[in-house]
Amino acid sequence: MAKKYDVTALGEILIDFTFAGKNADGKNVYEENPGGAPANCVAAVSKLGGKGAFIGMTGRDSFGEDVRKVLQSINVDTSGMRYTDKQHTTLAFVSLAPSGERTFSFCRNPGADTQLTASDLDASQLSDTTFLHVGSLSLTDEPSKTAELAAIDTVKKAGGYISYDPNWRANLWHGRTDAIDLMKSIFRFADMVKVSEEELALLYGKDISYADGAKEILANGAKLVLVTLGSKGVFYASADNISGTLSVPDVKVVDTTGAGDSFTGGLLYRLTRREKPFTFTKAEIEQDIAFANAVASLCVTKRGAIPALPLLEDVKAFMQEHNM
Repeated sequence: MAKKYDVTALGEILIDFTFAGKNADGKNVYEENPGGAPANCVAAVSKLGGKGAFIGMTGRDSFGEDVRKVLQSINVDTSGMRYTDKQHTTLAFVSLAPSGERTFSFCRNPGADTQLTASDLDASQLSDTTFLHVGSLSLTDEPSKTAELAAIDTVKKAGGYISYDPNWRANLWHGRTDAIDLMKSIFRFADMVKVSEEELALLYGKDISYADGAKEILANGAKLVLVTLGSKGVFYASADNISGTLSVPDVKVVDTTGAGDSFTGGLLYRLTRREKPFTFTKAEIEQDIAFANAVASLCVTKRGAIPALPLLEDVKAFMQEHNM
């Protein structure tokens, strides 16, 4: 029986203040954009036409209202979102290099996103989703860590799948020595893992190959592992011993914020189009990954994450133009 939601994402939702030039006095100007990796991912699914929901917490402030309204405007179900009066909505200031690569400064000590509790969760919503997508930044603090683990347990018991992105932000772990172990701890629950090239090296050592790193993750029970390589493309490996590397088209990069999240959202959208998400041939999964690459390629040509996410017709036109 089909689930109500294709993807429910849980975790951080925040405001990205993205560098947008300088004013007449030479001062930096920042553009307010809603963001947060899990929110970006489910927003990508929803903009493509999938059924998405988001679970998270904001402060009772104008920023919290802004992110809710943006998600609602693209048909993401926000009934699982909660407010706190104790903390402000988390903020991130994003500085961009000429290449479009980013550095982050966070206002999160702690932020509202870390205050989500297990009692805030709607078990019926979680039981009615095909995929739960989570990241690692909810593991940095309590009670959000316990809430994430409780949500994973509910979804698994209801026959759903777990998508996991071990997203690394060093300044949010405050030098904790258990960060790597905590990031790895979710692998045993995950059906799909998307990890960047840099994060794979962080987790398993800088000399590990993509294939060996993927094998380490698959050994925990995952069915599909994606290693995103930036402009070099994506390496993938499945539990059925299907693997390969797909290139990405050359585009003018403006801002890489949300690139990995939009890729994951695009891939989850495609996987939820089939009755059994992890039953595929090599040709089928490569077409799905090519679609996800197109979503991410379009995302990086604009500033911000959620505002830059493409519609389904945009992705189809892009793929046709680039013979993907």
